[in-house]
Amino acid sequence: MVGPAAVRYAKPASRYYGVIQRFLMRLAETPMRKLILALPLIALLAAAPSHARGACAVGEAISINDLPAQGRTTLALIAAGGPFPNGRDGVIFGNRERLLPKAPRGFYHEYTVRTPGARNRGARRIVCGGDQRATEPCYYSDDHYQSFKCIVR
Repeated sequence: MVGPAAVRYAKPASRYYGVIQRFLMRLAETPMRKLILALPLIALLAAAPSHARGACAVGEAISINDLPAQGRTTLALIAAGGPFPNGRDGVIFGNRERLLPKAPRGFYHEYTVRTPGARNRGARRIVCGGDQRATEPCYYSDDHYQSFKCIVR
């Protein structure tokens, strides 16, 4: 608004500004100020997915260096967006086993980790959440989804 009406609406805000400022100054002087000021941070950390806090959401973890060579190759292909050797790579993983953290349908995608000597896709998979080029969070299964390990950097 322009004109006298704008000034009329600005006056109450300036009155409350002083009250709020005095309240915040008194709050900063209290012994509980550290806790009160830390509450928003605590709430954010509690609401963050466990993989974002650095903890493995499925229990065990495996480092990239401990993955089989074919697993490291698959992770590199995921980060590059392909091309993938198997036509089923990148399809939506339904998490029917409910071993991974709960997420909306379409969040997880599965990728084949080649198994030397196998005539089919084998049992080894990498499942990643989020964007299809995202490599976090990713989980490794060497027993066709019976168990998962978080892939940590």
